[in-house]
Amino acid sequence: MRRERWVVVATLALLQMFVIAAGVYLVVNGTERIPIQAAAPKPAPTPIVTAPPVLVAALDGPLPAKSTLTTLLRDAMGDPGIGGKVAGTVIDTETGQTLFDEGSTTALTPASTTKVVTGAAALASIGADVTFATTVVQTAPGKIVLVGGGDPTLAGPKADPRDHYPRAASLQTLASRTAKALKAAGIKSVTLSYDASLFQGPVTAPGWKPTYVPEGSASPVTALAIDEGRVVPRQDAPRSANPPADASRAFGDLLAKYGIKVGKTIKPVKTAQPGQELARVESAPVYALVERMLTESDNDLAEALGRHVAIAEKQPHTYAGQAKAYRAVLTRLGITQGVEVHDGSGLSTANKITPAALAKLVALGASPQHPQLHSLISGMPVAGFTGTLHGRYGDGDSKAGAGLVRAKTGTLDGVNTLTGLVHTADGRLLSFAFMANGVTDPGKTVKALDRLATLVSRAA
Repeated sequence: MRRERWVVVATLALLQMFVIAAGVYLVVNGTERIPIQAAAPKPAPTPIVTAPPVLVAALDGPLPAKSTLTTLLRDAMGDPGIGGKVAGTVIDTETGQTLFDEGSTTALTPASTTKVVTGAAALASIGADVTFATTVVQTAPGKIVLVGGGDPTLAGPKADPRDHYPRAASLQTLASRTAKALKAAGIKSVTLSYDASLFQGPVTAPGWKPTYVPEGSASPVTALAIDEGRVVPRQDAPRSANPPADASRAFGDLLAKYGIKVGKTIKPVKTAQPGQELARVESAPVYALVERMLTESDNDLAEALGRHVAIAEKQPHTYAGQAKAYRAVLTRLGITQGVEVHDGSGLSTANKITPAALAKLVALGASPQHPQLHSLISGMPVAGFTGTLHGRYGDGDSKAGAGLVRAKTGTLDGVNTLTGLVHTADGRLLSFAFMANGVTDPGKTVKALDRLATLVSRAA
């Protein structure tokens, strides 16, 4: 009985508190009726219309009419502002059908669109998840060798880690780990050598102008370098005349800071045997390096990836071996003609590629049958927003292509090229390549190429 009485009293007290609270609410808020239904749900946000995801199979949209596309593109390619020799093609990525052909089998100087070939070869041959290691081995007590693994992105002591995407391996980290291992073994003084023998042959490619290294277009191609051979990180010039020697001196200075005394003489060696590994750091995986190479048009990274293709294909670790390796990989991908390259970056004026070969490689990169090549597409600059296209597609006839066109650019003296892909207005995924050689007014030619890509994006 007492328990029941207590429950009744408590219930009455709670009701009284509710009545008081309701009265206070009415005093403060007036006599409006208190709604008893649940609050109305917030309206759904208005969807933002964007281009479809690029790495999907072609959508159900119809193919654009070949006759209409041909008329539009031939008109635009006839623009006298382009100048020189112009060729191009457009391919349906799902069926492989050629929708537009204007000299598509004409081999022209590709400039940096060569990097599309390098990216495809690297992803198909080396593997998307492979990394490149820079190591330190001990060949005898107190004798250590810094061994280059072909990672040009290795960050030196002056580099800011925030400047790197993807995050680069650090020479400072390697020195710290090496010092720790040496101290654990009771070693406080060493003789330091370096081994950069992984890459062989000439350090500049056939068709390179002698000004490329001094002006900062690229560094000598070696298996050991920091900051891509730059003397000052993120500053293209000057470049190191001997990247392995400079990297090794920087490593020795770092060891000294960590309490390891280093002999004054640092010489190159070729380690006959691996020795005991003391420490290592590894690059970002190949897929991320390919993305960076394409987005930023990174020449040094392209050259390193090209050498690694030669290594993976068991060819000589030289430019000649690299050319053979490319041919072998491309043949496996079904591209048996239209590509003659002598470097990985496209700086070589001896390179010749057809628009048909470029457009087909791009189509393969977007294909569900070749998932290992998808970084070839995700790394391409987005018109008006990223990489080498960030300052383009801002006005004129190309403005409608901003955010829709995804493409790799190419620029040399007298050369402008563009290859990539885009969804049409009806959702069809097309790849394209437009190339101009003998250019006299690059500003006008670039705008004309951008207009061509935009016309493809608006095809219906």
